[in-house]
Amino acid sequence: MTTFSGHDGTRLHYRVLGEGEPLLVLAGGAMRDSAYLGDLGGLSAHRALHVLDLRGTGRSQPPADPTSYRVDRQVADVEALRAHLGLDRVDVLAHSAGCSLATLYALRHPGRAGRLVLVTPSLRVFGDTVTEDHFREAAEARGLGEEEWYPAAWAAVRTAAAGGAADPDDLAPFFHGRWDAAARAHEATRDAQSHPEAATAYLDGGYEPAEVRAAVAELASPALLVAGEYDPAPRPGAVRAAAALFRHARTVVQPAAGHYPWLDDPGAFRRTVADFLAS
Repeated sequence: MTTFSGHDGTRLHYRVLGEGEPLLVLAGGAMRDSAYLGDLGGLSAHRALHVLDLRGTGRSQPPADPTSYRVDRQVADVEALRAHLGLDRVDVLAHSAGCSLATLYALRHPGRAGRLVLVTPSLRVFGDTVTEDHFREAAEARGLGEEEWYPAAWAAVRTAAAGGAADPDDLAPFFHGRWDAAARAHEATRDAQSHPEAATAYLDGGYEPAEVRAAVAELASPALLVAGEYDPAPRPGAVRAAAALFRHARTVVQPAAGHYPWLDDPGAFRRTVADFLAS
């Protein structure tokens, strides 16, 4: 059975990919359907990926109370899945905005969280914000300027920095190590997999960044933070700074990767994560 009851009775779904020791997987977006993760570059050959559809996404039911989309309130869903699986302790991998949920879960249930893998993590939970300078640094790191998509992408960055509504389609190339056919196909699924109202509620606080920063310094769970060399949000330097907040954490920067490193170099990503989980 791949359904279970969330903390308020909402019926939630998860997919199991591969065999072996479970690895609980949390999607980003925020609140994007978990299908975009695929099997994380073949990581299912090393662990049984238990990929949760967050409430209201994928095959999981939307909740009766929309405020339960807030990230701190979904911690109880993660704990409900751990209990449903009958595990005393569970390793957790999360991507992007899902890393806030994984971090809050580990802090609220330190005896239940094993190893943490935070992939190109959103750093909002620590109080960090993304700026125009981060996109400029990313552009400089990859030597941008001549690509046909760059003028529209940079204009979108400037629009967002000024408080305007940037077109996500224009920004999309920035988040991939290569803007090739595979990257375009991945981005083509984004709109159908997005849930804007749920995402807004997910990001509506529920924690104090200063308290999170202090708490992770006492967290016993080992953590791996994976950054992409070309990712504008977060930049590798910001990921290293976040890792330094943890009691036990290290950073791996995947060369020539963007926000989805399992797409840019599946083998490198798979080896990095599998080695950490096995250590």
